[in-house]
Amino acid sequence: MAITAKDVQKLREMTGVGMMDCKKALVEADGDFDKAIEWLREKGLAAQTKKAGKVAAEGVSLAMVSDSGVGVLIEVNSQTDFVAKNDVFQGFVKDVASVVADQNPADVETLKAATYPGTGRTVADVTADKVLAIGENIQIRRFVRYASGVSVPYVHMNGKVGVLVNLEVEGIDAGKVVELGKDVAMQICAMNPTYLDKSDVSQEVLDKEKEIQLAIMANDPKMAAKPEKVKEGIVMGKLGKYYEENCLLQQAFVKENKISVEKHVAAVAKELGGKITVKAFTRFATGEGIEKAEDDFAAEVASMIK
Repeated sequence: MAITAKDVQKLREMTGVGMMDCKKALVEADGDFDKAIEWLREKGLAAQTKKAGKVAAEGVSLAMVSDSGVGVLIEVNSQTDFVAKNDVFQGFVKDVASVVADQNPADVETLKAATYPGTGRTVADVTADKVLAIGENIQIRRFVRYASGVSVPYVHMNGKVGVLVNLEVEGIDAGKVVELGKDVAMQICAMNPTYLDKSDVSQEVLDKEKEIQLAIMANDPKMAAKPEKVKEGIVMGKLGKYYEENCLLQQAFVKENKISVEKHVAAVAKELGGKITVKAFTRFATGEGIEKAEDDFAAEVASMIK
């Protein structure tokens, strides 16, 4: 029976085992998936099948800049915080981040198909090996890559939060803006802005916020009686507050809250004799949005002694 690439991919998704081993298993089983899985289990290669189904909500968000100046922020998940601190896991995350920097994959699936450093194998195949070696499910979740400008990384609490800030610098040595970049990254880590600048907030979001503020006033007897023009002025003031809370450049700078981040960046640029523009940023909080499964410990123990 002819074994297709689609068959190999299907078995790989079912077991988490590397592509070459999946192909061998299907050849040995003459295309029968159940027999192929049994063959993999007998060889000790499918030991991670159960582990690969468990929720990976811990892990690390790593921010780094390569020797060529490419900035990378990547999140790789594990099942437990204990494994996230493991040297083998940490080394794996750094290697995968270097693949993002050097090979510029379009997305996570392309990254998985890229060549792992120092091997002729794919990132996906090496990931499967790490699952076996470490004994937990490992998932490469997301990444961002900044190839131009000056990127400054910041990692908080051993990878619980990772931030990457990208600056455009004119007339200033890149090394002189690293401190500023780190300050801005720490601001992002602490304040978690949704937008870079107020100009990035869509009209739809503004209209919704205005609607909310008008509804609040309508439900307040003292405010409801005020003229519409007064209400409109109050709403505009509330929108200004919205920018200050949600837009990085309009936020109060945490180290000197009398000025905004935007004004602090401009002041540093003036002091250094050039121009600095915050072009982009990304903040990953490890495991955010992943629903953690609550294990029934008693049920698990009972199942083991049946």
